[in-house]
Amino acid sequence: MNSQAPSTYKPLIVQSDGSLLLDVHDPGFEEARAELALFAELEKSPEHIHTYRITPLSLWNAASTGLSADRILQILQAYSRYPIPKNVVESIRETIGRYGKVKLHPSPDPNRLELEVTDSAIREEILHTKKLEKYYFLRDDQILVPLIHRGSFKQEMIHLGYPVQDEAPLLEGDYLQIELRSKTSTGRPFSLRNYQQDAAQAFLAGKKPGTGFGTLVLPCGAGKTVIGMAIMAALKTHTLILTTNVAAVHQWIDELLDKTTLSPEDIGEYTGSLKTIRPVTVCTYQILVWRSNKEEEFPHFRLFREQRWGLIIYDEVHLLPAPIFRITAEIQSIRRLGLTATLIREDGREADVFSLVGPKRYDVPWKQLETQGFIAEAECIEIRVDLPDNLKLSYALADKRRKFRIASENPYKLLVCKEILKNHPEDSVLIIGQYLSQLAELAKELKAPLITGKTPNPERERIYREFKQGAIRKIVVSKVANFAIDLPDASVAIQVSGTFGSRQEEAQRLGRILRPKQKNSYFYSILSRYTTEETFGAHRQKFLTEQGYKYRIELWDPKELV
Repeated sequence: MNSQAPSTYKPLIVQSDGSLLLDVHDPGFEEARAELALFAELEKSPEHIHTYRITPLSLWNAASTGLSADRILQILQAYSRYPIPKNVVESIRETIGRYGKVKLHPSPDPNRLELEVTDSAIREEILHTKKLEKYYFLRDDQILVPLIHRGSFKQEMIHLGYPVQDEAPLLEGDYLQIELRSKTSTGRPFSLRNYQQDAAQAFLAGKKPGTGFGTLVLPCGAGKTVIGMAIMAALKTHTLILTTNVAAVHQWIDELLDKTTLSPEDIGEYTGSLKTIRPVTVCTYQILVWRSNKEEEFPHFRLFREQRWGLIIYDEVHLLPAPIFRITAEIQSIRRLGLTATLIREDGREADVFSLVGPKRYDVPWKQLETQGFIAEAECIEIRVDLPDNLKLSYALADKRRKFRIASENPYKLLVCKEILKNHPEDSVLIIGQYLSQLAELAKELKAPLITGKTPNPERERIYREFKQGAIRKIVVSKVANFAIDLPDASVAIQVSGTFGSRQEEAQRLGRILRPKQKNSYFYSILSRYTTEETFGAHRQKFLTEQGYKYRIELWDPKELV
């Protein structure tokens, strides 16, 4: 990206409260948007002015990828119509400056780490913060952190406003011979793309202090699994892979057998139905957080200690269940790789991902990979349709949650789906929704198979297989298809309902149709007009808007659909 935009291209207004206003109609908008995404978060994206916010976490993630305060200010100055307020300049410098002020180092005692604090005021704040007391002790004026508290201390420190730069060594796991193939098991040529090599190297960083843990952020369809396998081949160590569901477990195993020298005997599946532990073990988040009642411990957490793991991969790390943060805090001496399309967590625990899995090490914009042909070009269309007259009174009298459901299950959406399917007779189509009764009705009317969380895994995988082979052209899926499902030929997604304003769900659903293919992809989102669904829909679209996607809005008259 060229941050030195022509002087007439000034789409940005930097305000003293730290908000950034970006003029959509200015010729410099696209370049400025791509640059702002490196260190700011999009808050609102109406038609004319987009609002961004610079936060401590967005700045620390930027710093972790090598972006300096000077570079950030250079970008702001290049695009700003007016001088940047002095308090914003000072805030950026001060916040970025906190990164690296507190460091963890090895100590002569292998069970403890030394805390280096370069600022006496920060040291005093640490020593007088009650929440931190149980995670350290003093010896000869040195702050020492027991290994068992390494993660918890970092968690509390980032909440205090000081990200800890962890430069303590990581343990080497048991050795495993593993290489990437030059040809897949089916004989197709295979090699890493340039950005995949760059992402792997950003994580590995020559095994220097303070590396070997962190998160790689790449679009759906960009080959995050391949990057994970490249890192495994570089480290040659026993690896535990955690992912979202059984279908994703099987996809990881298939990819490992297809593109690496591992044999079936090297790979174990740890799920509800099969619990085999091997040098590479692929496990679901669901089995890890299972317990028979809320009082007992999580019995499957023992998996983390069953082998001398040298690497733990958190697939779709933005969906990491909250209980796993507890065990993640304990295993800070193991290399940790987070893979995700978006750092957004709807539970607000992005700071815990930063502290416990690791900071962002690599990020590539979606549109950049689209331009290079590595992911499909996608057109996003929001279709607004009125509620039927017989539901308008019920909607008016309902509470907030019921309003959303009435709007989501608008029966006119079926007619819209039929019309879209008519316009895409040769495409492979996913119809995705939130409410099972709505999905069952759609599947029946559209004569399409239905996949929900209750669909048995063999049946689910049969449907996916037939969809990939082209024997089935359309399937109706619940939110189980939001993540980690490899459907390379899907080119149309129709979203009929979603989880309120979930930005990461919107991104994941678009991602189902971004695998490279010979034709463009289409993402339709059907919303009920003049309802809360429009408000939630605008929030859902924020992340994709930040990535450069534009939603074309169409108004559909039900009378024309009958």
